[in-house]
Amino acid sequence: MPERLLQDRVAVITGAGGGIGRATAEQFAREGALTALLEKDPESGNAVEQAVRQNDGRGLFLRADVTDADAVRQVVERAVSEYGRVDILVNVVGVSGRRWGDGPVAECTEEAWDRLMAINLKSVFLMCRQVIPEMLKGAGGSIVNISSVLGLVGGDADFATHAYAATKGGIISLTRSIATYYASQNIRANVICPGLIATPMSERAQGDPGIRERLAELQPLTGDFGTPDDVAGAALYLASDLARFVTGAVLPVDGGWTAR
Repeated sequence: MPERLLQDRVAVITGAGGGIGRATAEQFAREGALTALLEKDPESGNAVEQAVRQNDGRGLFLRADVTDADAVRQVVERAVSEYGRVDILVNVVGVSGRRWGDGPVAECTEEAWDRLMAINLKSVFLMCRQVIPEMLKGAGGSIVNISSVLGLVGGDADFATHAYAATKGGIISLTRSIATYYASQNIRANVICPGLIATPMSERAQGDPGIRERLAELQPLTGDFGTPDDVAGAALYLASDLARFVTGAVLPVDGGWTAR
């Protein structure tokens, strides 16, 4: 039997209890990774830990608010204490800001702007800042950050969430800067930009008849929403040695949205 892609690699995954995060955790565990599952919600965190273990994977749920520097430090230290090192970091945590008033810039509230900057972008900075020194102690590592197609292209009236888009563009710029600076130290950093994926975060879009009618135009490859496994598969590739010569890449997983 061939060795699995992530055999005995230590992977820290944020937002592990959500749609993309859970799919990533389960795929990584099936490929032999030892996973530290960071999640703020204890119910979904415990659920993903159980799912990983039921499939004979090794997973440890660590409750954390990844917008808090002290919390990030504590959970990364716990992961290192449990597994000895960190080889892979996948930053999945992200939210939509419509509930706080995100929208076109002239209408976007300061609350939405500040909350999204903290949850979507600051969390990536804090996690990378804490994990990279651990990677430098070893043989390097791989960082995979989840952005969005809205970090690459402007959204029309159906997708006019400008604070969200700004955070996703920031993730791309931060990741490419990390990739350039740390390449000589064997740390790779890449970005995935999903399109419309069927997760709890996209429930508004999934229930919008107008957006559903546009899917053939927006994501012509399938004319439908993608799945969390589609994104997790891309993360698996970028995290593994299959992508050993890939860094600073921005990979759309969007059914053709950004190819137009």
